[in-house]
Amino acid sequence: MSLEVSIALRAEQDMTLQYRWYLDNADLDVAERYLLAVHETIQRIAEWPGLGRRRRFRAPELTQIRSIQVKKPFDCHLLFYMDGETLRIERVMHGARDLKNRLLEDPEG
Repeated sequence: MSLEVSIALRAEQDMTLQYRWYLDNADLDVAERYLLAVHETIQRIAEWPGLGRRRRFRAPELTQIRSIQVKKPFDCHLLFYMDGETLRIERVMHGARDLKNRLLEDPEG
C-alpha cells in the first residue's frame, strides 16, 4: 500500500525550473525524461518511504527530512521528503548545492 503524496510549492517550483533548464540547454525529450524520472522516484518512495537517507540538518524545519537520488540518469538530483501518514515532497535539487542553506530558500530567489 503506498502513501498518499503531496508536493510542496517549493518542490513544484524546483521541478519547473529544472524542466525549463533542460528545455533551454538540452531538448524536450530530456526535459520530459527528467519529469518522468522524478515521478517514478516519488512513486517508489510512496511505496517504500524508508528507502531514503535520513538527513541531519540543524534547522528545526528539516529535522525529519529524508533524501533519495532521482532515478538515473538524473541521479545527480536529490528528492527531499518527509513521511508519516502522507508523503510530502519538499524539494528537488542538484546534490552539489549548499543543501543546508538552499533547502530553506525560495527556488526562484
